[in-house]
Amino acid sequence: MTDAKKYKKKSGIFSKLKRLIGIKPKPLISVLRLEGVIMSSGRFGKGETLSLQGLEKQIKRAFELPGIDAVALIIESPGGSASQTEMIYDYIRYYAKKTGVPVYSFAEEYAASGGYWLLCAGDEIYAGNSSIVGSIGVIGGGFGFVDAIKKIGVERRIYAQGENKAFLDPFSKENPEHVQHILSIQKVIHDHFKSLVRSRREGKLSAENEKDLFSGKVWCGVVAKELGLIDGIGDVYGTMREKFGDEVRFVHVIKPVGWLKRKLGLAMASMIKDASVHFHEHELKSRIGL
Repeated sequence: MTDAKKYKKKSGIFSKLKRLIGIKPKPLISVLRLEGVIMSSGRFGKGETLSLQGLEKQIKRAFELPGIDAVALIIESPGGSASQTEMIYDYIRYYAKKTGVPVYSFAEEYAASGGYWLLCAGDEIYAGNSSIVGSIGVIGGGFGFVDAIKKIGVERRIYAQGENKAFLDPFSKENPEHVQHILSIQKVIHDHFKSLVRSRREGKLSAENEKDLFSGKVWCGVVAKELGLIDGIGDVYGTMREKFGDEVRFVHVIKPVGWLKRKLGLAMASMIKDASVHFHEHELKSRIGL
């Protein structure tokens, strides 16, 4: 298991030479791990969230390795931004079509909501028996502090042009028209999510349970297979060996180690990442997301 960049330099010429003299190279799988909350990386730095900006080079490299036989996606995500999820998914499918390389996706502990959307980038989907899969829905929310500011004697003042600029202001009384508008936006996103799942899982979804499938529920891997959300039970290494043989090679497409990880060490960087993700998960509740 080597870094994709190093492998590309070493393997490209040798793979061509082997093919020229009739030696069939061992099957090669590039492994791309997508882990974290899906959100633009601009505000909190690269590496702490999943975004197209942070993944663009990795995705491209995964599909362009010399002699590649397949790309394996390992998904570990509770979801997040609908727009970032769609962009990452579209970019993966773009390269899959451009190169003709098959994509296999694998859920680890959980691939829910936007995480499941990314799972659908795979031509085949796998999960563990106890993996959490599903949550095909859209969520948004917030808090109301109207009574609270009255009790402490705070007067709310808003100056704006445009009658809806104070849309969903938490310090103002909830406006039913605003709520209906946000629900209509969520419905458009949810309908698109459902359409994508139906398209990618065509002929595989449990017809009698379709309403339940799109209700936002999650399931363990065993039940997800029965419902048609995944194709089978298995992890990336075992499944790829079954499909490509015991001599299959895995090349992990990873990001370069950043300055923070080099200086503070992997343990400290992991603590920072966990704290950041925890913050992002709470922040998502106040915005539209998956």
